[in-house]
Amino acid sequence: MTRAALTHCFLGLCLALIMALPGTAQGLFDPAARVNDSIITEFEIQQRVRLFQVLNAPGASRKSILDALIDDRLRVAEARRLGLTLTDEELIEAQTEFAARGDLGLEEFQQALGRAGVEPETLRDFVSVNAIWREYIRARYGSRVQISEREIDRALAATTNPTGLRVLLSEIIIPAPAQGLAQAQARAERASQAASFAEFESFARQFSASGSRNAGGRLPWTPVNQLPPGLRSVILGLAPGEVTDPLPIPNAIALFQLRALEETSTPTPSYAAIEYAAYYIDGGRTEQTLAAAKRLKTQVDVCDDLYGVAQGQPEEVLERGSLPPSEIPEDIAIELAKLDPGEVSTNLTRADGRTLVFLMLCGRTGVVEEDVDRGQIANQLRGQRLQGFSDSLLEELRSEARIVRF
Repeated sequence: MTRAALTHCFLGLCLALIMALPGTAQGLFDPAARVNDSIITEFEIQQRVRLFQVLNAPGASRKSILDALIDDRLRVAEARRLGLTLTDEELIEAQTEFAARGDLGLEEFQQALGRAGVEPETLRDFVSVNAIWREYIRARYGSRVQISEREIDRALAATTNPTGLRVLLSEIIIPAPAQGLAQAQARAERASQAASFAEFESFARQFSASGSRNAGGRLPWTPVNQLPPGLRSVILGLAPGEVTDPLPIPNAIALFQLRALEETSTPTPSYAAIEYAAYYIDGGRTEQTLAAAKRLKTQVDVCDDLYGVAQGQPEEVLERGSLPPSEIPEDIAIELAKLDPGEVSTNLTRADGRTLVFLMLCGRTGVVEEDVDRGQIANQLRGQRLQGFSDSLLEELRSEARIVRF
């Protein structure tokens, strides 16, 4: 049987099964968005959401998934315009490599996804578009990315910090729930154009939801090693007074202004792991939940105290983690960078703003520095630079496309 015939049979079987289930056929293949002449269906959204949930990946909300699928359509169209495709062997290799990240073989991984209701085509499409796009970006922009020894030295300083490099920052954290995303993006764009410390502080007092807003967003001196790895190179690329581009984080948009940078005589360690606890309070940032969080602060001194608070509640209300800095969600990592062990942040939310995060830093585990591979550092910097080119090109493709959400 040909591949086309197999595909036809598979689709026919899916349709038959769907029609046999009351209430599931209606709307499942309705269009959710159109990107130029390509349609994204509700079925694709549901499948990608389920895939992300199985992988425990961030961005599993319907809106985030629809945004990602729209971007995928733009990437696929651009690749097809240039005649870029994957062979069957390359596609299998890409899927096998993806499965290996979870220490699984491809067949075992596909079976696990199938048991969770994820169709093989969902994994195939997700992996293939990312594999093609990576190769396209490398081919188009690779020759433009030259990493100097000085850049490697600076990155090493941010990673190992042998002289105690620290920064003085101001922040703006703008809430960005789904229904207010456009307004949040407009505010973030305005704040990113701040031309002085005073102007940035004014925007912080107007727009920021962080506890630092009353101080104009000003934060105390912070060791560079306590910043999230992805944020370090961004901050170290600023001159005093400059502001980062808007940085999307869950349910919010963050901006930082560099006020000063200095070296100290006291070295600070690199960290192998950051241990933290997150206790989730229903209600979002209402007066009642913030008051409850304030009371809770007076009742807990260490992370273990939260086990007593969560006793008798569903298991998911308390999350305790000890992760390498690079694996911590960006918004949590940003908040943890401001804290000492035992301190608490209530600046974050989940569930599109409906759940308040009571975040406590438990501790930081240092590492003993080993010989550093400069080639590995150069590859990391090259990857960051290529990601910048990718983001810029995708933004250009979005601006030129006809995108309609239904």
